[in-house]
Amino acid sequence: MDTNYTLQLLNEESAGCLLCENVPCTTACPHQIAIHQILQSLYFSNPAGAAQKLPDTDFCSSCTEKSCMAACLKGQITRPVAIDQVLPALASLSYPPKPENDPDLSIDFCDLHCENPFFLSSSVVGSNYEMISKAFDMGWAGVVYKTITSFAHEEVSPRFATTPGTHHGFDGFKNLEESSEHTLEENITIMRRLKKDYPGKIVIASIMGQNEDDWTFLARELTKAGIDALECNFSCPHMAYDGLGTDVGEDPALVDRYVRAIRRGSNLPLIAKMTANITSVVPPAIAAVNAGADALAAINTIKSIVNVSGDTFSGEPCVSGKTAVGGYSGNAVHPIANRFVYDMAATPQLKNIPLSGTGGVENWQDALDFLLLGCTNIQITTAIMQYGYRIIDDLLSGLKHYLKIHHISNVRDIVGKALPQVVGANALDRETICYPKFNHKQCIGCGRCYISCYDGGHQALTLDENRTIRMNPKKCVGCHLCLKVCPTGAITVGTRVLKKKKEKLKFCYLQILENLL
Repeated sequence: MDTNYTLQLLNEESAGCLLCENVPCTTACPHQIAIHQILQSLYFSNPAGAAQKLPDTDFCSSCTEKSCMAACLKGQITRPVAIDQVLPALASLSYPPKPENDPDLSIDFCDLHCENPFFLSSSVVGSNYEMISKAFDMGWAGVVYKTITSFAHEEVSPRFATTPGTHHGFDGFKNLEESSEHTLEENITIMRRLKKDYPGKIVIASIMGQNEDDWTFLARELTKAGIDALECNFSCPHMAYDGLGTDVGEDPALVDRYVRAIRRGSNLPLIAKMTANITSVVPPAIAAVNAGADALAAINTIKSIVNVSGDTFSGEPCVSGKTAVGGYSGNAVHPIANRFVYDMAATPQLKNIPLSGTGGVENWQDALDFLLLGCTNIQITTAIMQYGYRIIDDLLSGLKHYLKIHHISNVRDIVGKALPQVVGANALDRETICYPKFNHKQCIGCGRCYISCYDGGHQALTLDENRTIRMNPKKCVGCHLCLKVCPTGAITVGTRVLKKKKEKLKFCYLQILENLL
């Protein structure tokens, strides 16, 4: 079986998995294969982890009952996941065996030793004892507890909206949820219990005050609870009252005042969570550090309006016929979060300041982005809300596999490795061109590349009567739009060469030089 075909099959079939609770496919398997774990690992871009869960014997090829597929709940929607094809296809690929000694994922953040970089971020996923203890038991290293305030508020209903993804999940998530629903006393009791029962886990309290005295009060009271650190919420974009959340994070002077106020109430490590609803995060970030913050976190959610109805004229969530600007999160915002993290990591005044990356992490590759851009801590909410705490399995497994194949023993060794490769646009190579490379055996002649190149590119491709793609190098500018739209992976990166005009100029120069000599 062709490798590209195999990978395409694995991606498409696993993407269709519903990731069910109570795993009917595995339950129905007479050979007790962990089918649900294999599909989950493939879903979260961890094929090596999936391969490690395969049995030593190929039961699928000789199985005639296909009870796993009969039990697959996706069959009640369209068709079952082709498990009988997925497992043999996965087995046909070559992955290294599980290492005897796993790479070390422990890492220090704000001088706090964490068993791995992965924390629950401040949200509903970390808002009570039962939820957080379950997450800790499953392998999460810490929690930033849902934002605590000293004032009461009423939540709206409904308060969530989504923008759909390619398959059953969603790429973007909008929410109008505010701070913790518990009283200050209740939250303190919960966090005391967490620290008592899980002394090796990290518990951080997110706080939001209304004024300087309120910030100081919250900091003092939460410090008494025996927690490990404080995170100040300068970034929530949808508070019901002015002067809170992102209103603070947009104003370096307010950031300075409130960090100093927190410092009057606590000597715990202090993390300033910055807003993305701003042109540059650098000024408020510098203000936070100068005022006494020990670390920075970015980003919080992005102001948004989604899904405006042509019938009701309201966006979502629709609350009694109305909506409001709310915070947008999910995998769709991850590239934006990367940019804000980079901006802080590349700022000389913020050198050596610990960074926590939050925004759109769904799999280990997303997490790797943050690590390579300088983060020593990663916070996650939206993916947990969509898939559950179980994603930690493939976050850890996928990251370990990456480190293993690159012969890296400790995750700390990759932090910030990508920073030198990010340069100004004026510093990019403009003297060469990288042409796409076409694999005609793999091409099915769908013409997607031709359409995109003609209507959105440089008309460098033709599709002949035999549905064969041809490229005109005189028109191709090496933009790689064709590569990005190809559904089969038949177009890859080709050889980088000197641009023709540069070659011509070089030839002319050499001719002139030869004549002079």
